[in-house]
Amino acid sequence: MSETPTPRKLAAILHADVAGYSRLMGADEEATVKLLTRCRQVMDSCITAHAGRVVDTAGDSLLAEFPSVVDATKCAVEMQRQLKSCNSGLTADRRLEFRMGIELADVLYQGEELYGDGVNVAARIQSLAEPGGICVSEAVRRAVSNRLPVTFVPMGTHKVKNISEPVKIYRVVTNGSAADKSADPAVKRKTNFAIVGLIAAIALAVVLAGLLAVWVRSQQNALEANKVPEEHVVKTSSPAQQGTTTAADKPSIAVLPFVNMSGDKEQEYFSDGISADIIIDLSRVSNLQVIARNSSFYYKDRSVKTEDVGRELGVHYVLTGSVRRSGDRVRITTELVDSKNARQLWADKYDRKLEDIFTLQDEITGKIVAALLVQLSAREKKDLALRSTRNVAAYQAFLKGQRFDREGTRNELEFAQNNYREAITLDPHFGRAYGALAVTITRAIVWGFSGRESEQLDQALELAKQAVSLNENLPQTHWALGYVYLQRHEPELALAATQRSIELAPNYADGYGLLALINNRLGRGEEALRLINRGMALNPRYTWDYPYNLGRAYYNLSDYDKAAVAFLDALARNQYTGFPRAHLISTYVRLDRIEDARWEAVQLQANNPDITQSHLRKQAPFFNAQALEQFLADLQKAGVPL
Repeated sequence: MSETPTPRKLAAILHADVAGYSRLMGADEEATVKLLTRCRQVMDSCITAHAGRVVDTAGDSLLAEFPSVVDATKCAVEMQRQLKSCNSGLTADRRLEFRMGIELADVLYQGEELYGDGVNVAARIQSLAEPGGICVSEAVRRAVSNRLPVTFVPMGTHKVKNISEPVKIYRVVTNGSAADKSADPAVKRKTNFAIVGLIAAIALAVVLAGLLAVWVRSQQNALEANKVPEEHVVKTSSPAQQGTTTAADKPSIAVLPFVNMSGDKEQEYFSDGISADIIIDLSRVSNLQVIARNSSFYYKDRSVKTEDVGRELGVHYVLTGSVRRSGDRVRITTELVDSKNARQLWADKYDRKLEDIFTLQDEITGKIVAALLVQLSAREKKDLALRSTRNVAAYQAFLKGQRFDREGTRNELEFAQNNYREAITLDPHFGRAYGALAVTITRAIVWGFSGRESEQLDQALELAKQAVSLNENLPQTHWALGYVYLQRHEPELALAATQRSIELAPNYADGYGLLALINNRLGRGEEALRLINRGMALNPRYTWDYPYNLGRAYYNLSDYDKAAVAFLDALARNQYTGFPRAHLISTYVRLDRIEDARWEAVQLQANNPDITQSHLRKQAPFFNAQALEQFLADLQKAGVPL
C-alpha cells in the first residue's frame, strides 16, 4: 500500500529571534524573562490580529505562519512598532530587540508542525536583520510589491547555511524612515545620487510649471476671446483614470459586521446578512466611497479600534453595530464614528418586530447618508426605497444560502441552492434569490461539480434573466446575468450585463472584478489591469479571485514574473482553487521553470482532480482559440492529464 502524502501548502513564514539574548540572560535572568514574556504577549496578539498562527516558540525565538504574505509583512512591521513600547525607559544594554525574517515558500505539515527549506530560509534571513529590523526574501518583496507603505532596500544575494541556492535579501523600511541608512555602501551611493537627481528634477519642474501656467493662461484667454462653448472642448484622461472615482472628494466608509448578541451561534447568518445588505445599499450611492463586504468582514470577531480600521482600509468613517433576535422581535444598535479622532457622529437603538426589518434597514441607510451630508440623485432615492423582497421568511432562507454560498465546496453549494429555492418558493418575486441560484448552479459547473453542463447552463440563464426582470434596479441580478453569460462563452452580453451592475452601484467591487475577468478572457490585459486595480481599491482585503485576475492581466501582457507572484498570492489565500494553479503552471512553463510547473501540476491533481485539460477546454479560460491551445500545450508539458 502507498503511504499517504504529507500535506503541503504555500505559506508566509515569519521567524523572530532576540539579538544578544545570551548576554541579556547572563546580566539579569529574572528581568529578561519578565520582559520576554511581555514581548511575547504583544507578538501573539499581533499575529492573531493579522490572521497568523504561532507554530513554535523555543527560548527567545518564535516561528509563525500566515496565509497571506501581505499580512505577514504588516504584522512584522506592527510588531516592531509595538515592541518599542516594551523597551520604553530601558537603557540600550537592557532592551529586548528582535530580528525578524520572512519567506514565502511551499512547506510540509505534520500535525501542527512545519518543515521545509522555507522554514530554514526564514531563520537564515532573520539572522541578517539588524536588531529591531526586518528582512525578507525576493519572493516576499515581489508578492507585497507596492501594497504596503514600506520600502524594500536591497542587501544583495547571500549564501545561507544549509541552503544550496543563494538568497536575495531585502531590508524593510517603513516609508518616512531613512531608507538610505543601508549597511550596503552601493545602496547608499545610489540613494544619495537619487536625492541629488530629485532636487534637480524639482527645480526643473518649478521652471516648467511656471512656463506651463503662462501657456495655459494664454490658451484660456484665447478660448474666452473666441467664445468656444465648454461642451465643444474635448477633455481627455489617462487609461488609469477612466472609469475610476476620485475618493478625495467623497466621504469614505466601512461597515463592520454587526455583532450577534442573540446568544445563539446559529443566528450569526442574520446579523451578518443585515451588515452585508447595508453595505450593498451604500455601494449604490455614487457620492460615497464604500469598502466591500469581504474587507469589512475581515474584522469579524476581532477586537479592533475604529482608528486602526480607518487607517488600514483608508476610510474616514466606520459603522459598527449589534443585532439581538428574540422571538418575533429584533433589537439593533448602531454607531457611526469618525476614524480620524474616534468621535461619535451618530448612534441609535431600534427595537422592532421582525417583520419591520426592511423598514429598519432603510432607516439606518438613510441616517448614515444624512450624517455624512451625502446628496442622493433621484434615481438613487428611488432605488434605495425598493427591496428585493418584503417576505421575512424568504429573506431568512436567502441569508442562510449566502452563508453556505461563500464556502465554495460541493456540499455547501448544494446547501446554498436548497436555501435559495426555498426563498423562491416563499416569495416567487424574489429576484435576488433567482440570481444567486443561477450563480451557484454555474459555479458548480465551473468547478467541475456537475456533469450536465449544457442543460444546467440553460437553466441558469433562465433564472438569471428572471432575476433581472424581477429586480432590474439591483446590481447583483445584473452581475449574476453577466456571470452566466461569461460561462456560456457570450462575452459581449456578459460585458453589457456586468457594466450595468457598476452603473447601478459605482462601489461594487465584485462588478469590477467580473469585468476584469471578462476582459482577461478576451485578452485585453491593459483594461483588465485597470478594472482589477479599481476593485482592489474598493476591497483592500480581497479574496483569492482578485490576485488571480491581476495575474491573468499580467499573463495577457506577457509579464510572467509579475503574473507568477499574483497567482501565488491567490493560492496563498485559497490553496484549493484550481484556476490560479492552472495558470501558474502555464506561467512557469513560459518562464522555463519546468520542474516548478510539474510540481504545481501534481498539486492541481491532488486538490482539484476534476480539473483536467478537457475540463479547461470546455470552460474556455480564453475566448481566443489560439491562446487556449497554447495554454493547454503548456499544461501538457507539465503533465496535467487530458
